[in-house]
Amino acid sequence: MYKSMIALIAAATMLTACNNDKADENGEKSVQTADETQTSPKHEKWSSLPEYDQIIEQIGNEDYTFNKETDNDDKRVFLIELNGKKQYKTVFVKNTNRLKIIKINGGGEVYDEILK
Repeated sequence: MYKSMIALIAAATMLTACNNDKADENGEKSVQTADETQTSPKHEKWSSLPEYDQIIEQIGNEDYTFNKETDNDDKRVFLIELNGKKQYKTVFVKNTNRLKIIKINGGGEVYDEILK
């Protein structure tokens, strides 16, 4: 009786371990829930910035190209393009955590708040 119970627990443990957090071919975990959007490979170097998630939430996760215009002790400015055309300008003021997103070509200010 105990042997079959141990075998059952061992089998369940192995199946669970083999099924969790499948790694891609680079060995990196790629886990996605229904609420999350996967980071575009073009954005990977920017996705760790404090303002990145809010930018994507406001403008969508299109195939944007982020072009860093300024990054100094005070602020970080991006020009964001889609298909070679400038779509947005973002200004992140570092000491206050204020993010401004401006839609270029007549759209005006899309977002202007302090990030938490």
